[in-house]
Order: sequence, then structure tokens, then C-alpha cells
Amino acid sequence: MSQDQASRPAARPHDLVVSGASYSGLALALALVGALPGIRIAVVDPQEPQGAGRPPRDPRAFALSASSRHLLEAIGIWPAVSAEAEPVLDINITDSELGAGIRPTLLTYTNETGEGEAASHILPGGALLAALVDKARATAGIEFITPHSAPTGSRTPDAGAPAALADGREIAGRLVVAAEGRRSSLREAAGIKLVGWPYHQTGIVVTVAHERPHMGRAVQHFLPAGPFAILPLPGNRSCITWSEEAREARRILALDDEALLGEVEKRFGGQLGAVTLAGRPASWRLEMHLARAYVAPRLALVGDTAHGVHPIAGQGLNLALRDVAALAEVVAETMRVGLDPGSPDVLQRYERWRRFDSTVSALAFDSINRLFSNDSTLLRAARDFGLGVVDQLPFLKRMLVTEAAGLTGELPRLLKGEMP
Repeated sequence: MSQDQASRPAARPHDLVVSGASYSGLALALALVGALPGIRIAVVDPQEPQGAGRPPRDPRAFALSASSRHLLEAIGIWPAVSAEAEPVLDINITDSELGAGIRPTLLTYTNETGEGEAASHILPGGALLAALVDKARATAGIEFITPHSAPTGSRTPDAGAPAALADGREIAGRLVVAAEGRRSSLREAAGIKLVGWPYHQTGIVVTVAHERPHMGRAVQHFLPAGPFAILPLPGNRSCITWSEEAREARRILALDDEALLGEVEKRFGGQLGAVTLAGRPASWRLEMHLARAYVAPRLALVGDTAHGVHPIAGQGLNLALRDVAALAEVVAETMRVGLDPGSPDVLQRYERWRRFDSTVSALAFDSINRLFSNDSTLLRAARDFGLGVVDQLPFLKRMLVTEAAGLTGELPRLLKGEMP
């Protein structure tokens, strides 16, 4: 051993190292600590996570599926956020030109599972992230290493994969989990490439207040530039998730509040009375990407690090939590019998479980966006006919609701509300 090696701080022993204090990273840590008392997990993030009482870092609202809510119940998060969540009772879908004086509803359905629960809730991202941070900080077995650069550096096939931190320390874990979002240093260091493309659309999100109650109804307006979704929040408030052509989005985002409100009202429709802005909008470029592999030696990718999808169906967070549920289950089952959570067999089982589902979902959302985000008269006529047919088939609507609720296929225990 060289003098330099002898003087280097020893790697810190953990069972898992999670890079990213994100929705998926924190949910995974909480699930595994709940399932495996005594497990040691390090959470590394370049920013200090913000708990309750701090300004929310994420202005979005998520359409949380029933299966995702079951996961949050299992890890003890739902009681902390349920007051912020609004159940979606009905969904209306329209397809029209921007300037259409009348915007008829082409498809409407009750958003309820066969068990009588809401198939989805709208939940502000800031409230969810704060609850995850506070719960993780109060949970023994989870150590935050923040603010700190995300680990890159070496991972070896043998047990105890080290990851180098920016200050020269090494933090070791038998499994390293990349939950770093769309731009991942760990994924890049592992040599995992992406396949995907930009949409030339910008996502805009803004919360509005309105004069009349929404009655738990969500509305999806398909407009030529992209979908405009009205998502109900508690009280007379809604979150607008809006996809717009990139150049037009830049113009809109530069407007003052009065002019911006005019653009919102043009798309919102008048069903809920007078509308006011509850804040300035946030925006981000839209793209689709899929990692060519979800695992590497001693490394697993979850959430947006593994897949990024168009927000047209509001399923990005739900896909991430499906990753969490699957990885938590295979890791918990492995460690419970004393085996290595970072072994190739474990990682391959996780990848097989999640890669097909997320790939099919990403391509389906991409196809829907391409089908509806255009101004073709012929395509609109075909779309409207198809939506009208679906509206007359109750059994098909029930199938769509069950699928959106995340209650089909081989479900990990967490998605049923059970600990892995």
C-alpha cells in the first residue's frame, strides 16, 4: 500500500448509497429502512434538501395514481400530505382549435377504481418532497451527506463498491442507486447511453385560483401546440400543466401578469368563472429519453435517471415509484436471507421487472403527444371519432382507469400498500 493510499480516509460502510435526495431516492431509502431494520443507507445530494416550512423547490403538481398512494401509505408519508391532495373524481377530454368558441367534451369518465377509491389524486410536488425529507431525516438508518457533490468515481464488481466524493473521501455501499434526475453523473460514469429525442415543446406549470369550485374534475384540452391540463387542487384552485411550442412559450413566459393571465384564460375555458394567477409560472424543456441499461456493476438507475417521459399523461412520478417498489422488493428479499444486494442476479431481476414497462409507457405517451399535438383537420376528425367511440364503451373506460391507477400487471408489494 502506498503512503497516499494509507493516508486516504477509509470508505464509510453502508449497505446502500443513494445519489439524489429526490422523490424516488428518498422513497426507496424509507421503504428499505422500514422493511429491513438495521440497514444502513447514505443519501448524497449536491443541495441541502428542504423540509416543511421552507419554500417548495418543485412548483409542479403530480397526478398520483392509486398504486403510488398505496406506496406512500406503506412508507408512512401519506398522512403528512393527504390534506394537500385532491382526489380526481371525473375526467373530461376535449380536442379543439385554440380559438374555438365552443369546446365540446368528447370523452368523460368517472375516475374510480373497482374498489371504490379515487384512481388518482393531484398532489403538489413541493409538499411531497418536504414530507419525504422530514421523514427521512427523522428515520434511523438513513444518513444525509449534503450538500455534497453526487458520487462519481469507481465502482468495482466486488462487495463494497466505493464512490468518490468531491472532498476526496470515499463512501462505500454494496449497491449504489442513481436517483439524480435526467442529468446523471453516475449514469454517465458507468458508460450507460441514452436513446431519445427533444419535443420542441416547453412545459409550463402555474397554479390559478378560480371563482367556482372544480368539484374534483380534471380537464385535458388537446390543443394544436400541445395538451393543456387543468388539475384540481384543494379549495378553488387548480394547477395548469401546459405544453406549448418552444418559441411561443418563450413569448408567453416573458409577458407581465395581466397579459399572461389573458393567455391562460384563452385556453382555460369559462366553466369555473373568473381566474387569477396564484404565482408566476415555471417552465422546462420537454424531451423523451430511455437509458439503454438500467443497471451496471453495483449500480441501479431509478426514476428520471432511467427514463424521462412526456408529461401528457402525468405518469412520470408514478413510473419512478414503480421503480422504487420493484427495486425495494428485490433488495429486501435478497438482504433478508443474507445475500448481496448488489449482485448481478439482483440487478438483472430489477431491470427485467422495470425496463419493458417503462419503455412501453414512454413510447405510448410519445405517440399520444404526436397524435394530438398538431392542427391537421383530418387527424382531428379521426381523433374525435375515436374519443367518441370510447365514450360509448363503459368497459373500455373502466380498463383505462384501472391501467392509469397502476393496478394491472405484476405489482410489487409496495404498490399494494404492503412493505416488501
